[in-house]
Amino acid sequence: MPWTFPMRTLATTAFALALGAAAIPGGPAHAQDYPSKNITIVVPLVAGTGMDAIARTYADGLSKALGKPVVVENQPGATLTLAAQNVAKAVPDGHTLLVSATLQMSAPQVLVKKVNYDHEKDFVPISIYLTSPFVLIVNPSSGVNSLRELIDRARATDAAPLTYATSGTGSFPHLVMEVMKRDHTFKADHVPYRNSGQIISDVLGGHVGASMSETGAALGLIQEGKLKALAITSAARIPSMPDVPTVAEAMKQPGYEAVSWHILAAPSATPKPVVDRLVAEMARITAEPEFRKRVSTAGLIPRQPMSADEMQAYVKSERIRWSGWAKTLGIEPQQ
Repeated sequence: MPWTFPMRTLATTAFALALGAAAIPGGPAHAQDYPSKNITIVVPLVAGTGMDAIARTYADGLSKALGKPVVVENQPGATLTLAAQNVAKAVPDGHTLLVSATLQMSAPQVLVKKVNYDHEKDFVPISIYLTSPFVLIVNPSSGVNSLRELIDRARATDAAPLTYATSGTGSFPHLVMEVMKRDHTFKADHVPYRNSGQIISDVLGGHVGASMSETGAALGLIQEGKLKALAITSAARIPSMPDVPTVAEAMKQPGYEAVSWHILAAPSATPKPVVDRLVAEMARITAEPEFRKRVSTAGLIPRQPMSADEMQAYVKSERIRWSGWAKTLGIEPQQ
């Protein structure tokens, strides 16, 4: 015999459930009113950088979709961890979001000694929308025309020691280059910088032999022929530099890829309905041809939208990968 309930009992139960849902902070009743004010996207770099420019592109799309202004706020500092620290402490209601990158979200201890947020527990991913490959560059006057030639020169006992520049000790390009040195047994002295523009200037001036550079920072000069690109760290060649081989091609390493990724995240206690809406809106925006073209033109690689579960799994795998690399190489945090 099927279960039956008196109508009064059903009405009472429904009323109690409704009260319970309304009483739960961040529950569905709250999500229905989202957003109730301006949304702030916190970017850990200064205005005008590639990360900032792309964030402003989708911020405009989110504003149109959500019906409230979406403001980009730049909070540089502490090797890109200051912004994450501040957003981790924000009210988890979907009105404060974070833009971040690989190491800051998977292994920030590589960069700084004391990290004031838990990169595993404090954030939930909204969108992993692009990957940022790195390109190994030299001055064309060096006479080096390939990655293998550069390695052979570094191995030569009668040659001057090879120097290479990156954006700092413990930075992503530094890890990538040190792993390359380990895998292909050559020596090169690291010269850390704080400014991408100064790196490019010193490669052009012959003050440093090479650089593992952010692709976007060097792209224009590579296309003009003022810098020579030896190899790119993405899994496949990119449209903006079709003649530049991948490291996998140059060194016969099938499957090689070492790229940073950009992520939009929210504090982990943000109500699931709010997170789900943001995930859906970002998936739509980042799949649009105009957005993908903007990313590609900047020397970056647009990613296909991922589900919340897929993003969580991907970030976890990257934590294991990059923490392992840093430990193996003995990289010490600098601040």
